[in-house]
Amino acid sequence: MRLSLNTATIKKATLEQAARLCAEHGISGIGPWRDVVEAAGGAKAARQLLDGHGLTVTSLCRGGFFTTGSAEALDDNRRAVDEAAQLGTSELVLVVGGLAPGSKDLPAARANVARALEQLVPYASGHGVRLAIEPLHPMFCADRAVVSTLGQALDLAEPFAPHEVGVVVDTYHVWWDPQLFDQIARAAGRISAYQVCDWVVPLPADMLLGRGHVGDGHIDFAPITEAVLRAGYTGHVEVEIFNQSIWDTDPADTVKTVVDRHLTHLGPL
Repeated sequence: MRLSLNTATIKKATLEQAARLCAEHGISGIGPWRDVVEAAGGAKAARQLLDGHGLTVTSLCRGGFFTTGSAEALDDNRRAVDEAAQLGTSELVLVVGGLAPGSKDLPAARANVARALEQLVPYASGHGVRLAIEPLHPMFCADRAVVSTLGQALDLAEPFAPHEVGVVVDTYHVWWDPQLFDQIARAAGRISAYQVCDWVVPLPADMLLGRGHVGDGHIDFAPITEAVLRAGYTGHVEVEIFNQSIWDTDPADTVKTVVDRHLTHLGPL
């Protein structure tokens, strides 16, 4: 089935445990985070492990955090590109970063993102890796991502070829946008990843952890999924959930729920 498990969904599991659970439950893809890859012995060792379970690496999380304009950020992103290439994935997810410490200058932060892409694209393209800009919900604008809509992400991507810079459609972050369906259509050829989880309320004190299993909240997945398919996306559906209660659940139970919800709400995929 065209389902991918982002390792953040079972945060306490090792990469080996996550890979084994995917194989046991018929999940064909996995989206690892860089810290999990490092803990598994690095990208080359991780690829050998994942290949052994027959898994497709759908994306690597994450690069980005460009908004300070620092050389260190670019260096770290080049390392992330290297890791993505070694893992055998063509998609490096970028969370672009929030406002620089002490700054309130949103235009300057966004300009730094554009400049960073200009510098990083040749390196990534040379390694066969596409930079995948992920817009985050506006509540994360100050500290995580000054790119809040799919339209903004596409504006940043447009100066580059579709195989060089793509965008991530994450239901949690974009479901509210009145321009969403127009922008998904505009994104044809540039959709690097389709990520799903649900919007549940009330939000926890740590807003980052307010995601739920598909079907537990307020998002209507069918029309978004249909729009993504109409835009030509043929990849996996990647489930990425940040939720303390889910993290505290036995990973095997969480993966079973992920599969059950996929079959119920995203069955055609």
